[in-house]
Amino acid sequence: MTYRSHMDAALAEARAAAARGEVPVGAVVVAPDGRIVARAGNRTRELADPTAHAEILALRAACAAAGSERLPGYRLYVTLEPCPMCAAAIGQARIARLYYGAADPKSGGVAQGPRIFAHPQSHHVPEIYDGIGAEAAAALLKDFFAGRRD
Repeated sequence: MTYRSHMDAALAEARAAAARGEVPVGAVVVAPDGRIVARAGNRTRELADPTAHAEILALRAACAAAGSERLPGYRLYVTLEPCPMCAAAIGQARIARLYYGAADPKSGGVAQGPRIFAHPQSHHVPEIYDGIGAEAAAALLKDFFAGRRD
């Protein structure tokens, strides 16, 4: 199977989140056969749930569809570097590959801050690819927050 980025689908979820007044982060989970099996954007405000990050919602939907709490061989595409909570959930789900767009120096948990996957307590470390669609993802975030300051 050839490599195919699903970041465009994650960016569409991020744009939909922004339209709902949520921080524009989107995520999609891709099965080993290349099908998108779950997609989500942030819904923390809508659901009044601090755990309703795009990654968590997409992982929940993918696990429900698979009938398992683990997703070996699956890939996760997310527009922003996952926070520590989401990084831990990605490890618990045994995601094979993590692709993310923009770095998050303030709240990231993969390459920034606590670097969840670098700890010996991390039972599973996915392959990590950063910078996929980073410019578009960063622009969405910048525009969203600039609109909040106006």
